[in-house]
Amino acid sequence: MSTNQITAIDPVCGMTVSPGKALESQYEGQTYYFCSAGCQQKFEADPAGVLIARVKKEAEKKQGEKNKLEMGSGEHSCCGGKSQGGSSAANVSNAAVDEKAIYTCPMHPEIEQMGPGDCPICGMDLEPKFIDMADSGDDEQYADMKQRFWVGVVLSVPLLLIAMGPMVGLRLTNFLSTSAAAWLQLLLATPVVFWCGWPLLVRGAKSFRSMNLNMFSLIAVGTLAAYFFSFVVVVLPNLIPEAFFENGVPPLYFEAAAVIITLVLLGQVLELRARQQTGGAIRELLQLAPETAHRITDEGEEEVALNSVHKGDQLRVRPGEKVPVDGRVVSGSSSVDESMLTGEPIPVKKMEGDEITGGTLNQTGALVMEAVGVGGDTVLSRIVQMVADAQRSRAPIQKLVDVVARYFVPAVIACSIIAFVAWAVWGPEPQLAHAFVAAVAVLIIACPCALGLATPMSVMVGVGRGAKEGVLIKNAEVLEVMEKVDTIVVDKTGTLTQGRPEVTAVETFGQWKEPDVLRLAAAVENQSEHPLAQAVVRRAKTDQVNTATAIDFNSITGGGVRARVEDHDVLIGKADLLDEQGVANVDSGRANAGTHQSEGATVIFVSIDQSLVAIMAITDPIKQSTPAALKTLHELGLKVVMLTGDAEPTAKAVAAKLGIDEFHAGVSPQDKHDFVRKLKNEGKVVAMCGDGINDAPALAESNVGIAMGTGTGVAIESAGVTLVGGDLRGVAAALNLSRKTMSNIRQNLFFAFIYNALGIPVAAGLLYPVFGLLLSPMIAAAAMSLSSVSVIANALRLRTAKLTS
Repeated sequence: MSTNQITAIDPVCGMTVSPGKALESQYEGQTYYFCSAGCQQKFEADPAGVLIARVKKEAEKKQGEKNKLEMGSGEHSCCGGKSQGGSSAANVSNAAVDEKAIYTCPMHPEIEQMGPGDCPICGMDLEPKFIDMADSGDDEQYADMKQRFWVGVVLSVPLLLIAMGPMVGLRLTNFLSTSAAAWLQLLLATPVVFWCGWPLLVRGAKSFRSMNLNMFSLIAVGTLAAYFFSFVVVVLPNLIPEAFFENGVPPLYFEAAAVIITLVLLGQVLELRARQQTGGAIRELLQLAPETAHRITDEGEEEVALNSVHKGDQLRVRPGEKVPVDGRVVSGSSSVDESMLTGEPIPVKKMEGDEITGGTLNQTGALVMEAVGVGGDTVLSRIVQMVADAQRSRAPIQKLVDVVARYFVPAVIACSIIAFVAWAVWGPEPQLAHAFVAAVAVLIIACPCALGLATPMSVMVGVGRGAKEGVLIKNAEVLEVMEKVDTIVVDKTGTLTQGRPEVTAVETFGQWKEPDVLRLAAAVENQSEHPLAQAVVRRAKTDQVNTATAIDFNSITGGGVRARVEDHDVLIGKADLLDEQGVANVDSGRANAGTHQSEGATVIFVSIDQSLVAIMAITDPIKQSTPAALKTLHELGLKVVMLTGDAEPTAKAVAAKLGIDEFHAGVSPQDKHDFVRKLKNEGKVVAMCGDGINDAPALAESNVGIAMGTGTGVAIESAGVTLVGGDLRGVAAALNLSRKTMSNIRQNLFFAFIYNALGIPVAAGLLYPVFGLLLSPMIAAAAMSLSSVSVIANALRLRTAKLTS
């Protein structure tokens, strides 16, 4: 919400407030305004729940108007994912998906409305924008289309036998008069066209009303033309010109209209089923969350639904149960299986004060936790919504399809008219009968459903496939750009290495002993969150050294920290920093540091009272998966560059050990950003992979940013790809996924374009002069459905694509 707008709506009470004078809070990057502190407190306690309630109220308020609003021509109820006054419904993953939910088009995500309906552009059924945590996977829309299809089959089969039986020697007219057979065909075809095909006809009518012509425009015109021509033949036969007669009687096309509707319904059923299958990855993620939680209250313990848990609630997690929401351990200790996040099967020890993630599995002990992230704020919910949003996003290549589709349907209608005129003027007898068949066949065979499905189906399946591998794609554009990447830039700590460094050696100078140095150094580093600082603290605990208390702590720009401990001035940092601060004997430490750095260790220098007293070698072990991942990246033809803030000898040792093509040491966050920009200016397509706040500028500058899911939120927000497990193998998986998905899209577009390029001339009668072949509208409908099925089947191949070796 812009801060310069005149009024806003309090999302809690609905009151109109002035942004300049109201209280405000931030949630998911959006600003909300409140009339009082009470409303603000209610919102901050459960923002997702408040927004859900607000969306429902908005929907109820508009329910009376909804039937009067028409989608298209600016009349549909678009809400842009936000309730009045800017109240966003984004990330409300626990919202109940019903008629009052926000629905959007899978092919045109910019189309949104309250409640189900169909897209004013392509005519496709809308789907819920936000994910239902209780999604069964078999929605009413699919069930309804399936029912209509089977009724169509039951009625179309006898209709087909009556109409086409004589061609195969089955003459039902021996038992029925010609008039009775005609009336029976009318009775069988009418429910197929006007009940089974009603959703298709409605979409066709809307497309003409808004002039967003699409596949349903052609289906409606073709089937209604065939039906009403036949209706007039049966009810008012004297109105039919003799030029339409075949063998002395006017022909009937009831079977063509009914079979076309049934085949189109088959295509719709297959398409809806395929879309459900592409949501398999989302449903697997949703199933990771338990349905209930055990809340601890003053009266005791109660079992509550997951969407009733609020921030600040204390919850009990028993052994064998899944953690309900994100939070912090208040008491107890246990081993927790976090493989759903990290991919690592080894359980992680959790104790008081440790963070714990919803959906992970508590194994051995009982825990009491405080809920910190609930509803749409949980890691799991954000992952689910991220996958869902990505599946609906549009790849840039879709713009080509949109341009073609804009002119395609009017062109097809023109071709149909031309075919009718040409057959009526130059065709053989009966001229009008042949002309009518050719015109309807052109309309039906040219339905651009395969063209419309080509890109979105591949994107939906590809994004879902990546999610199963722990590769989360922010949007379809990332998939398209990722395919062209030729250079991978990686950070060292947490990307190539485990991100949990350990002190492997301590060398002291002068009279100072190792335990004394550790006691003072750990006291200073205990106030820093830097990974190297935490390594010193862990070493002190491991050696059972009692840590002192530090005062006057100060972090020094340039790589160091300083504080007073037990009346000593303690300075810890790089050798150059100690030189700048006038510390004595630094050169003696440099000589010893070289040995450790040549083995890949980072060395920090410890000064007490302006004199060097020790150096500490800190090693961050390389992840076991890193060598194989780098080998795969090289096999894919990529150049790998490592940027690190470590000293030159350390970086050189790591680069040599891993076979990295190029490395740069001692780089700052700004240096990383500038280096990525330099590569881009040289014409390289760069993917930057990192996990820390210091990587965020480079991630944002790169063509594709790849964040380790184990890293910071800033890094993840700056990236287009998130690797949930924090494993470099995910980079190779993401590259393979992008290449396979884009290849699949091109295959689908080829099928769709070639099909229409060949099908329209054949339907228009191009083969008739040579082979005497005129395509029946039924055969055209079957061919049209087959083209859609081929695109869907090709896209679904991505579900089994191999992404990693």
